[in-house]
Amino acid sequence: MASLWPCHAADSRKPNIVIFLSDDVGYGEYGFQGNTEIPTPNIDSIAQNGIRFTQGYVSGPYCSPTRAGLLTGRYQTRFGHEFNGGGPAGGNNFGLPLTEKTMGDRFKALGYDTVAIGKWHLGGPPNFLPMKRGFDEFYGTVANTAFFRPRAFVDSRKSDAVHPIENENFYTTDAYAERAVDWIERHKDQPFLLYLPFNAQHNPLQATPKYLDRFPTIPDERRRTFAAMMSAMDDAVGRVLSKLREIRQEENTLIWFFSDNGGPTQATTSKNGPLRGVKATTLEGGVRVPFCVQWKGKLPAGKTYEHAIIQLDILPTSLAAAGVKTEPSWKLDGVNLLPFLSGENKGKPHEVLYWRFGEQWAIRKGDWKLVASRIDGREPRLFNLAEDIGESKDLKAARSDKAKELKALWDAWNAEQENPRWRSPALRRIRPRRRKPEAICIS
Repeated sequence: MASLWPCHAADSRKPNIVIFLSDDVGYGEYGFQGNTEIPTPNIDSIAQNGIRFTQGYVSGPYCSPTRAGLLTGRYQTRFGHEFNGGGPAGGNNFGLPLTEKTMGDRFKALGYDTVAIGKWHLGGPPNFLPMKRGFDEFYGTVANTAFFRPRAFVDSRKSDAVHPIENENFYTTDAYAERAVDWIERHKDQPFLLYLPFNAQHNPLQATPKYLDRFPTIPDERRRTFAAMMSAMDDAVGRVLSKLREIRQEENTLIWFFSDNGGPTQATTSKNGPLRGVKATTLEGGVRVPFCVQWKGKLPAGKTYEHAIIQLDILPTSLAAAGVKTEPSWKLDGVNLLPFLSGENKGKPHEVLYWRFGEQWAIRKGDWKLVASRIDGREPRLFNLAEDIGESKDLKAARSDKAKELKALWDAWNAEQENPRWRSPALRRIRPRRRKPEAICIS
């Protein structure tokens, strides 16, 4: 296998980085996770040509916090980005703190061309938009919007202004694929970072006849629309992968695919498989997600990786692929996964992982997890995930020593975190409110 660090003269061009992020897709969806109901061959190919993580986590069970952690490589609670924020211009002023460097900043400093295409959800005022956060170009929605004719949209090629899309045939998933392919063609001669966060599969469930027609036998209307949206996203991923092959850059591209949190089953029919809990909870169903990575010729193909990893690892791993070692002064919480994935390092990337989402929290050390979730009345419970992936058997009474150990570790970590900069109404509701299709969704 080729050396992972650093890049040699033969690899004169630094590797491209592509990050696909899906929205609100549960652990039990996608073919590579065992779903046979909705074909996703293009997304599955990333796992087949690379590595599937059985214990891939996100640092927040909600849209904006996970994105904040991804782009900084730091627990978002360290800088107060615990909940959702960042509405359209003229809305609230919350967003990813301007004191934080983003993935776009890091790769732009390396000479990469950078683009964000899709759902931003890290701030709506001008200084918080991607064009001011290290990305050369942005094409997408400021936060959650409808799939057809989104209201809060930016196409920085034309203007930095947030505006509605008037074209009634505009469908976000298809439009993002088209722009991504176009952008790659324009920047094929330089190393690039493509960050493509889809708004699929978030509410409202909307799909075009083209995709709905692929699932005539699914009787439930919502599930049929969900399947159609998934198929559209798979086509979009396939178009990007095909373009990479066309420009002969597939083997020189590190490709990530994961979801931002667990599925909100009641709202969208998303399935979390064997996991208990849903989006906006700190149970496994809220924070363990479909996750895979591909780097042909550099990482093993068709491998399953069993140790816990987290989306915070994407930044340091991608930087390492580009030949950059992270500095201690950056205070990243993610780690470089390359030596672990190649087999060079036989240990675990993380001995301990932490979560905080308002009054809900969790800590995982080894196979043990202590978690306080709204589903359990925020009463801490102790589970052994190796024996009980569904978090059904509370062992706190039998292993009070382990519970005390984990709580002490979490308390020490929690003392290092900032207080959240705003409160989220989502903490006060389990089922999402009904909204008009064109309304901007902040959940």
